[in-house]
Amino acid sequence: MRTVTGVWRWRRNPLCRRTDLVEAWVALAALACLVLLAPAAGALAGLRVDRTLQAAVREQAADRVMVHAVVVRPLAAPPPGAAATDVAARRQSPAPAQVLAAWTAPDGTRHSGTLAAGERAEPLRTGQDVPLWTDGHGRIVPRPLDSGTAVAHAALAGIAAAAVVAALAETLRRLVLRRLTHRRYAQLDRAWASVGPDWGRTGAGS
Repeated sequence: MRTVTGVWRWRRNPLCRRTDLVEAWVALAALACLVLLAPAAGALAGLRVDRTLQAAVREQAADRVMVHAVVVRPLAAPPPGAAATDVAARRQSPAPAQVLAAWTAPDGTRHSGTLAAGERAEPLRTGQDVPLWTDGHGRIVPRPLDSGTAVAHAALAGIAAAAVVAALAETLRRLVLRRLTHRRYAQLDRAWASVGPDWGRTGAGS
């Protein structure tokens, strides 16, 4: 911003070089990207991601149902056919306890399967109810996405998009500024090469 205001103030000064004007316009364009383009890109990206995720929220809410599974028995022993190395690894680093559970799907069919007890304060006991998310046919599915999480993810996507646009604008500005600096040094070298040999001879009578 200081570059833009400074060059605009001294734009008619004879010492103002063309590269200075180019630098000012590049800085102005980068500032416009930071103030206008980056927020717009972030808003568009956030809205688009939010629209997609909210559709997924509605779809999962309609397709996934919470049922209550009943613990049939714990599964403390390794499954049949497990390798000896797997058994030793389980003993050294125990995996989360697993249980055999049964549940009724929303369509009325009966299902059973292995459930991980997870990090619970108390182990699951036989006959205990366990909440479980399934689809309409009783297949176990992850917990459905909620609207608040979708909004948070969309906001993060918008912030990331705005940051990328801002970073690209600043990177391009720095690249152009570096090129302009090299050009200034080259011009200075050429000017010095043309007047350097005669520097200080004016008025010396030589």
